[in-house]
Amino acid sequence: MADTGHAGRPIDRWFASYSGDHRNDTNQAIHVVAVPAILWSVIALLWCIPAPGTLFQPGIWAALPMFAAWLFYQRSSRRLGVGMLLVFVALSALTWWLFGALGRGGLLKLAIAVFVFAWIAQFIGHRLEGRKPSFFTDLVYLLIGPSWVLAKLYRRMGWRW
Repeated sequence: MADTGHAGRPIDRWFASYSGDHRNDTNQAIHVVAVPAILWSVIALLWCIPAPGTLFQPGIWAALPMFAAWLFYQRSSRRLGVGMLLVFVALSALTWWLFGALGRGGLLKLAIAVFVFAWIAQFIGHRLEGRKPSFFTDLVYLLIGPSWVLAKLYRRMGWRW
């Protein structure tokens, strides 16, 4: 359930606006799958950037933006911050494993394919919705999407954010 005691929080206003652009059930279902897929693919694409020297490990270029995004989520809502931290850890573990199994080239190809497919799905969903994607209004919505999906899970579990 939404944390109605904090209706004036910026995250609640972001979610209300984002939800206004995602009313169609099919579009919402697409977003529940495609947004996490896009998030993972961006992490994987950044993971594929070679790290300089031996001091940095593969994934450093993914870790830095994940940390910055986590700070945004943590400041917006501690509960969402904890959830997004767990999401980032899980996606990083998956990416680390795939990097080891597929190598940089294989991971790069997979990440590009997932990225393209998921964005096509997103645009199909918005065509069904009859509304443009929220990030066309403000790029912050690229950060809001993953936490909006997580907040949907929280609501389903009866948790507040």
